[in-house]
Amino acid sequence: MQALITNRQFFARDAWVVARDMIGATLLVHGVGGIVVETEAYRADDPASHSFGGRTSRNSAMFGAPGSAYVYRCYGLHWCLNAVCLPGSAVLVRAIEPQSKLDVMRANRGVDDLRFLCSGPGRLCQALAVDASYDGLPLDEIPFQFKLPSGARTSSILTGHRVGISKAVDLEWRFGLAGSSYLSRKF
Repeated sequence: MQALITNRQFFARDAWVVARDMIGATLLVHGVGGIVVETEAYRADDPASHSFGGRTSRNSAMFGAPGSAYVYRCYGLHWCLNAVCLPGSAVLVRAIEPQSKLDVMRANRGVDDLRFLCSGPGRLCQALAVDASYDGLPLDEIPFQFKLPSGARTSSILTGHRVGISKAVDLEWRFGLAGSSYLSRKF
């Protein structure tokens, strides 16, 4: 059994802490989704963060309410979903283990293999049909559902370097569920 997060204070913390705590949580969009198995943290003082240079029209959601979505297009191709934490910081959801409405995810992605439905931020957003229209929406209200596991975590969490960045590459701010077959990349 999982408890629904209605208190956005969960997200009003350091992105590094939130990114770790999100592993094992359930994320659904219109009932489509699964278990969060990989995340990355980005802080306001982080040169790799979109907010590092200050607020812009592109990153304004990062300065919004904790617990809201920051959705942006990466390389002009793929949408990426983040959870806003403290002002200017967010957690990128890199991968989930598909569990709910697999038929919808398969149709959205045109892929049958569960391992390739949501293993990567672009794939995840395509499978869940997340685009710019979700930017700024609260993660604890429809169309989103975000639930933390109610019991103690039974699996360990992996820590490693973030993927696809050229600044602050030495920081180990990527987290993953040990043993998961749904990670975007090995640790």
